[in-house]
Amino acid sequence: MNLDALLLSFRLAAVVSAILLVLALPLAYWLAFTRWRGKFLLESVVALPLVLPPTVLGFYALIALGPRGPLGRLWLFLFGHTLAFTFAGLVIASLVYSLPFAVQPLIASFESLDRRLLEASSILGASRLRTFFRIILPLSWPGLITAVVLSFAHTLGEFGVVLMVGGNLPGITRTVSIDIYDRVQALDFAAANRTAFLLLFISFIVLAVVYGMNRRVWSPWLAK
Repeated sequence: MNLDALLLSFRLAAVVSAILLVLALPLAYWLAFTRWRGKFLLESVVALPLVLPPTVLGFYALIALGPRGPLGRLWLFLFGHTLAFTFAGLVIASLVYSLPFAVQPLIASFESLDRRLLEASSILGASRLRTFFRIILPLSWPGLITAVVLSFAHTLGEFGVVLMVGGNLPGITRTVSIDIYDRVQALDFAAANRTAFLLLFISFIVLAVVYGMNRRVWSPWLAK
């Protein structure tokens, strides 16, 4: 088993899920509570990675992060190298690819809240920020956990986008999914099976946690 590839995948998934949590919270809040009729357009953009083939998304990400792309040129100007075939490039591409897995569970949790609680908070003089942290966020704890877990697991198993944007550089962009592909190409099925089984086990645990939390609403703020 390639421990370097496994650790790289875990590091990528951890960084992406942490950044997505910060980005998805305000985005999901706005989509859940805005009255703008055109919000379905932004919802469609957020959900695009769910239906786009990873190679399509990876191709456009590679163009954007390359030396002639807008992000690639800006990064080249600031740091002297482009984003393509770097760990930072993998993070940016993974943020786009896993965005719906963080946003949609949060939207569902926000929209399921009793609006009378929010109205009561407003009547009592609480600001929107205070209402968010004292009422909305505690009551949406299961959706928050679901968003983090799903975005982490989805990033951990990426293949197409990672291969297009990062290539296969050992210690830099060779993730565990690419390592499995390399093992199969080399006919080393025993090693591929060990790594694949580990990912299968992790995926099962992730789904068990998500479905378990969906069946039993639990929150540390509400625990007695």
